[in-house]
Amino acid sequence: MEPTRDYPLFGGAFSATLPPGAIDVSDLRPVPDNQEVFCHRVTDQSLIVELLELQAHVQGEEAARYHFEDVGGVQEARVVQVEAVQPLLLENLALRDCCQEAWILSGKQQVAKENQQVAKYVTLYQALLRLPQYQTDFLLTFNQPPSSLGPENLSLPPWSLGDFEQLVTSLTLHDPNIFGPQ
Repeated sequence: MEPTRDYPLFGGAFSATLPPGAIDVSDLRPVPDNQEVFCHRVTDQSLIVELLELQAHVQGEEAARYHFEDVGGVQEARVVQVEAVQPLLLENLALRDCCQEAWILSGKQQVAKENQQVAKYVTLYQALLRLPQYQTDFLLTFNQPPSSLGPENLSLPPWSLGDFEQLVTSLTLHDPNIFGPQ
């Protein structure tokens, strides 16, 4: 799959620009209905786009931290470390008309892959787009695990933070009916 301006997400209810070499994981294994998951063709990098229930009990920067820690709990991370949380400018988002607040978080989590005992530190970048009128928190995650391949061994370059930012800013809503009756 090469980058496209309007790669359909969630049955076409959304679209976004994906980085080069993104493989739709749902073609390889089951993915929950509230997620779209993509992996890099060569590296262990992945992108996850999730529609989650709005966590109204946390606001602002704490909402971003809440979701980061929640992901760490689901992945049974041994260490969850937030490095930075910053607001995203709404005017830079294609979803600016329905997004009340947006945050970007960077951090590390120490996790072991399935069937492996050794836990490695994975760098994560998360963007949280809050859509309270739809009772939804939109969470986008860029997983950047350590790689044994050097850049000289890659037929396709690893994804960058810029690729993730393009995914986040290009995310567009086409069909609000995905959220059910309003």
